Amino acid sequence: MSASPSRHLVFAIPGDLDAPSGGYGYDRRMIAELRALGWQVDVMPLPASFPMPGHADMAAAAAAFAALPDDALVMVDGLAFGALPDVARREGRRLRLAALVHHPLALEDVLSPPVAEALRSSEREALAHARAVVATSRTTARLLSIGFGVGTHVAVAPPGTEQPTSPPSRSPSRMPTILSVGSLIPRKDHALLVEALAGLTELPWRCRIVGSETADPATARALKTQIADAGLERRITVVGPVRDVGAEYRAADIFALPSRFEGYGMAFAEAMAHGLPVVGCDGGAVSEVVPASAGTIVEPGDAAGFARALGALLRDPAERRRMAEGARTAAAALPTWGASAQILSDALEAVR
Repeated sequence: MSASPSRHLVFAIPGDLDAPSGGYGYDRRMIAELRALGWQVDVMPLPASFPMPGHADMAAAAAAFAALPDDALVMVDGLAFGALPDVARREGRRLRLAALVHHPLALEDVLSPPVAEALRSSEREALAHARAVVATSRTTARLLSIGFGVGTHVAVAPPGTEQPTSPPSRSPSRMPTILSVGSLIPRKDHALLVEALAGLTELPWRCRIVGSETADPATARALKTQIADAGLERRITVVGPVRDVGAEYRAADIFALPSRFEGYGMAFAEAMAHGLPVVGCDGGAVSEVVPASAGTIVEPGDAAGFARALGALLRDPAERRRMAEGARTAAAALPTWGASAQILSDALEAVR
């Protein structure tokens, strides 16, 4: 399908689009889906330092926007948009700006209060100059409406979920494998997972932690030290990023990720599609994705509650099977990439 002149999009994305994270994975897939719908999508790279760019990187980003032709339709990934209030104000009348928000920048929980407040103010100002705002979950849309002055006109285009062609066969007699998928950053709180597992050593299990170790090397090093100090090196494996994460889901029995906040939670949806019962935390959109029939959700930071939920699944194969079926059923009702791309396409076409 060829692109019409009105279906030309510039997608401004900071950093490495090929990076193994949920946000970049969403961007990659939406680019492909929009092109399949007839859009011409040109990626405009921005410096990787966003959302905390230095003066040189901010100047480079401003120059990139200034070089775009009048009336260009420009969607900016939220990792950068919220840090560009001056650019949004200066270019907002000339360019048709749309913001794609995975989750508000100020909700990264390792930020100091002054930095979080500065980001909140910056993002609120930038969003005031967007002609369209797209969020990746209803939860994020509500946060933007309530706390960032966006109002109720936020399009919601959640990530799609691929459905496996056939469910894997899992033997109840084998040692259960607990899988955790997510970059090793403070917000994912793998440290709480290790703390919970350290209290369950009397039960048979092994754990595999899959995700980037380079997003926050200090956090990755601290996690490995924690595992060693707990004497769990033979039971917990920090795998790093993998090309075929589907193989990890198929080989696992339980999915566990104690994220303090998720703008959507793609890994939770993928785990459910592979028939894995879930243990997670009620941070951001996790409860929007994972119903009670598919897993147990506890408060963020509740290591004891997380351990109880894991222990219950480890001790009861029948409960694992029940929740696995609930997970598959819930995942089947999640949106497809094609459906979500159509929502995004409609939102972009409405930008005037």
